[in-house]
Amino acid sequence: MESALGSYPMSRDASGTSWQPEASPEEGIHIHTDPWMVMIHGVLNGVYDTQSGPRGGDKAYAAGMLMVMAQRPLGEGNTLQLRAMVSPDPAMGPAGYPLLLQTGETADGKTPLVDRQHPHDLVMELSGSLSRAFGVHDSGFVYAGLPGEPAFGPPAFMHRLSTGDSPEAPISHHWLDSTHVTFGAITAGWVHRNLKFEVSAFKGREPDQHRWDIESPRLDSLAVRASWNPDAHWSLQASWAHEHSPEQLEPKADEDRWSASAIYTVPFGKDGWWSSTFAYGSKRGSITHQSLGGWTLESALKPSEPWTVFARAEGVENAELVPSGAVEKVSKISVGAIHDWRVRPHVKFGVGAVQAFDFVPASLNAAYGSDPRGTMAFVRLKID
Repeated sequence: MESALGSYPMSRDASGTSWQPEASPEEGIHIHTDPWMVMIHGVLNGVYDTQSGPRGGDKAYAAGMLMVMAQRPLGEGNTLQLRAMVSPDPAMGPAGYPLLLQTGETADGKTPLVDRQHPHDLVMELSGSLSRAFGVHDSGFVYAGLPGEPAFGPPAFMHRLSTGDSPEAPISHHWLDSTHVTFGAITAGWVHRNLKFEVSAFKGREPDQHRWDIESPRLDSLAVRASWNPDAHWSLQASWAHEHSPEQLEPKADEDRWSASAIYTVPFGKDGWWSSTFAYGSKRGSITHQSLGGWTLESALKPSEPWTVFARAEGVENAELVPSGAVEKVSKISVGAIHDWRVRPHVKFGVGAVQAFDFVPASLNAAYGSDPRGTMAFVRLKID
């Protein structure tokens, strides 16, 4: 099937307007009711999480997403697409779940959220796009979302094939793809064969601690991204963004970010695939003038229909782990696997686990212990 944004296969489309390799499998239920094509995709994880050491904790929670997409031709080379995506994450509470070395949005509007992963909002995307073909190889498009995803970074982590089967959020999330839920985003783009250039106006402020509502839109920030898929197995991107007042607790601080990533995906065996991503991001604050980097190298292998194994190595320079604001270089390695059983033609039930090994400098040993670790056991239902 053809993408709503240009004359290329739909399998190239990922979250927002980002790209992935065309060799990626097309998941979800596809329903054709002329002139509409509807796709339904979803994941629901039930997770038990335990993180070690003085800053650790335990929690059982549900997380995931349900996405519905509908598109149709409008004639004269025009295509309309509508998307909606919701999540059960707010039910876990505003403080999210324990995750060592993670930092992000505030849980209560007063204090930073440290060593925990924040929940996503109930409504993760309500968007629409309109594209127009200009000949065989060129198209232009406009995408708007409340919320939506601006043109920055690789596909959001839960949509990357290389890490999407893991219930554990990357600690590099706020360097690479934390703008994937933005309350106000408008993107204009141009596609020429395997190249895409796009620019976004969006709301720089990250979502607040109220996860059940839809916030007021604002277009006060800018992002640009160039993407290139040289063949069916590779997807490359480089992007830059200026975010106005992204942090609720530091409203006078703006931030400049840039990122670059490469995704490689190939078929494996009869029914499987192998996908890997390397991504690097940097952010620089307007007050501290510090440039802090973060990276991730992740890979997932599906050797057969029932099994998927995955691993991730990542590291960040983080100034939010200690109250003094000292920059600490921390890293982690996570490995995991899941076994699925098909219970319906488009529904799978799976059981899996993830083991994380965290690495901190000696200055943080008192806070995290000498051998910090995290373990997650999970079950899931997946619409594919």
